[in-house]
Amino acid sequence: MSSPLPTVAVCIVTHNSAADLPVCLESVAALDHRPLELVIVDCASQDGSVDTARHSVSSELPLELVPLAENIGYARAMNRALACTKAPWVLSLNPDARPSPSYVSRLFQRVGLHPDLKIGALTGRLTRLRRQGAPVQLDACGMFLSLTWRHLDRGSGQQDRGQWSTPAELVFGATGAVSLYRREAIDDVAINGDLFASEFHSFREDAELGFRLRERGWEVIYEPAAAAEHGRLSLPERRRSMPAEVNYHSLKNRYLLRAYHQDIANFFMTLIPTVWRDLAAFAYVLTAERSSLPAYSWLWQNRRRILDRRRSIQKQRTIGRWELNQWFLRRSLPL
Repeated sequence: MSSPLPTVAVCIVTHNSAADLPVCLESVAALDHRPLELVIVDCASQDGSVDTARHSVSSELPLELVPLAENIGYARAMNRALACTKAPWVLSLNPDARPSPSYVSRLFQRVGLHPDLKIGALTGRLTRLRRQGAPVQLDACGMFLSLTWRHLDRGSGQQDRGQWSTPAELVFGATGAVSLYRREAIDDVAINGDLFASEFHSFREDAELGFRLRERGWEVIYEPAAAAEHGRLSLPERRRSMPAEVNYHSLKNRYLLRAYHQDIANFFMTLIPTVWRDLAAFAYVLTAERSSLPAYSWLWQNRRRILDRRRSIQKQRTIGRWELNQWFLRRSLPL
């Protein structure tokens, strides 16, 4: 007799997401994995997102809906969502993401094939929402790192020609748009009970989580058989049109990543590429994006808090330097 399937909690953070929610929640109801439960935390939406969510959720799915009085940012809101469930697996899902019906079950099939692997997270093959008549574009096929300390999504923006279809690879990290996390891993890497670092607010928090998972020896798997669509808005080429607050957090968080996770070996390994990129970023902010200048003062004013956080993170680290630094030199590893 087969053992029952584990419960998956689908956790969604919303902020003025009413336009995306009906289709997103329809895709959740269509998932062929059961049992499912749904947790939605709304960050002070002004467009009726809470009512839209309440009326769009399938009646068969248990729902925990948490409306907040202020926009506390994705990281803190997702921590609130995680605190509402004890499910052994969690699917993080953006309102503009649409997993295919087999998304979760495909990922669990992969877990079942590797019972001895310490799997902390899994992610699938994301494509961008397709406009009629336009070719399919890839969005994310697992996260990788560069020597400039950028975290990038494999295949992002490329026309889909079947690349990145190698069955099951180990990747550095998983995009938070739609990825599956093991509760045991979440509890293991949490800092002061929180999975995501609240000071990140929005953007790069999934990359920071990738570092902590890797530093504790958890593996992240990319499974191309699990398909999803994502209506990504935040892209480097759109930076000039993004809200000032978004760009501010994006700049601040790139330095927080290094402050929390860079070791001495990596400092010298990446020194020249990162110095050039830092100088270019500072020049850009001075000349074209002065609204992001407060990011530098925030980092200085919070330096003691940052150092305390770094000590807590580094104290938990269990792997050697090379095990992490190898991810700056390769995009994936075979299973």
